[in-house]
Amino acid sequence: MNKLYGVVPPMTTPFDEDEEINYDMLKKDVTHLVEKSKVHGLAIGGSTGEGYSLSTKELLAALETTIDAVKGKVPVIAGIIVDSTRQALERAKALQDLDISALQITPVHYLFKPTDEMMYNYFKTISEAVDIPILIYNVVPWSYCSPELLIKIITEVEGVIGVKQSASDVKLLADLILGLKNRGTIFTAVDALLYPSYVLGAHGSIAAILSAVPELCVKQWNQVSQGDHTGALESHNELLMIWNALTADNLPANVRYAMELQGRPGGFPRSPMPPSSQEQKDQIRLALKQTGIIS
Repeated sequence: MNKLYGVVPPMTTPFDEDEEINYDMLKKDVTHLVEKSKVHGLAIGGSTGEGYSLSTKELLAALETTIDAVKGKVPVIAGIIVDSTRQALERAKALQDLDISALQITPVHYLFKPTDEMMYNYFKTISEAVDIPILIYNVVPWSYCSPELLIKIITEVEGVIGVKQSASDVKLLADLILGLKNRGTIFTAVDALLYPSYVLGAHGSIAAILSAVPELCVKQWNQVSQGDHTGALESHNELLMIWNALTADNLPANVRYAMELQGRPGGFPRSPMPPSSQEQKDQIRLALKQTGIIS
């Protein structure tokens, strides 16, 4: 149950019109993803879930709701997106007693970038403070960890088990896989290029598109696992068409709209993120129709 691999959707956080979390809606989507979509795990409080906007109390409640709905069938990953070692420690310790398989932790996302030494110490300090495995969520462009730094942290810091690599550059992902030599767990978050990521050796994906069209993403994972590369390439082309319609600064809102079109209510984004525009809705609807996701 704790093995981390495969398709792990980073769930949206379903806010109501007052921007409070709708836990019933969250529970229903957890059940859908686990029972119908057959995903291999769930991530709560990541970028797609607007985790940067959640209080520790809200994140804790969302995780408790998810764990209750999962019923031990798949692992649950908790996101931590904060701006200091002190904040990260406070949040990680608050989650210590939950039945979660890993913490997905970003570097700080504020404007100023730590040195490599301080970035190393950031993850080392958190790892030593809590008994939960850590995945580095390498996503912040101006606070980015190089493959060399990631390899150093993953091989030297015992509690850091791997990375979610989010740059659109698959060369960086390839360098990371080559350099680690099977010493860590590597998830891809290159939404447009999941198929080549798997072929290169990524152990799975944690990416927004998985929450938007989970069944197609699971289908593609199974195709790659079974050696059906013709089918996997066809799925890639469909996913790329959908991703081109989804990607924008308000990506979580667009993921919600894709969910809504498939009968999975996702609620509203939390201010100041704008909802999907009519133009975006039209593009998403068209992409889902062209790929056969909706009729």
